[in-house]
Amino acid sequence: MMSSINDKLTARWKDAANGVLGLWLAASPWILSYAAEAVPAWNAHVVGVIIAIAAIAALIAFQKWEEWVNTALAAWLVVSPFLLGFNNLTSATANQIVVAVLVGGLALASLSASDTDQLATKS
Repeated sequence: MMSSINDKLTARWKDAANGVLGLWLAASPWILSYAAEAVPAWNAHVVGVIIAIAAIAALIAFQKWEEWVNTALAAWLVVSPFLLGFNNLTSATANQIVVAVLVGGLALASLSASDTDQLATKS
């Protein structure tokens, strides 16, 4: 059982990293001291939990939709400070944009790797 979990983490490290990033994002309002700011805090909590759930789902049984969900959430994290009006809160904005770049990059890399794996299996 443990080797199966280790094998999945080794093969799907990008999803594991996105899970950690999702948990970080959900907890970051308290860690970075912007929990009193309702809009950015709730944005971080909700989006962080969804990113973590999608990443965990991808670890259990990989499906491309989980990566597309995280890619869309990453795009939302980039624009949300400006659309929701908290772009003047530097810690929240910077945190959400950095997490967005990392989550989006890892999700797209997972998609690319799955496409490469599918092509290799067909050959």
